[in-house]
Amino acid sequence: MAEHHFHLKANWPGLRNDVGDIAAGNLVTKISIPPEMDGPGVGTNPDEMLLGAAATCYIITLAAMMERSHLEKIQLKMESEAIVDVTNGVFTYKKIIHHPEIILKKDATEEDLILAKRLAEKAESSCMISRAVKGNVELELQATIRKG
Repeated sequence: MAEHHFHLKANWPGLRNDVGDIAAGNLVTKISIPPEMDGPGVGTNPDEMLLGAAATCYIITLAAMMERSHLEKIQLKMESEAIVDVTNGVFTYKKIIHHPEIILKKDATEEDLILAKRLAEKAESSCMISRAVKGNVELELQATIRKG
């Protein structure tokens, strides 16, 4: 069994609406509460970082699966959305929706299109971050797959 350790340092100099900073490897940024939650909106925030973790884990997992399956692509890009519910002052990270767009080569076969769809779905359940939030955050996939 291999274990990988990741470390983060955080500094928060003030109260709720102040601005702090974090550093974890190549991630070095300011942090604060987003304006949607009545914060200063400087740098990033936990909501964006969880969405970023889920999206990058998903797209990297999908790319690796496509590579292992020898499924050639012209482009792989994605937009993702997070929905945070606020009920009675309680913030709940409710849902993440991934919208990957897989563009295969013009000569891709029907089997290639079916494989791309299957891999897009499998990547969601295989991604480490998706597995970590499963049962707490709803995950939705709206994939677009087409030939270039």
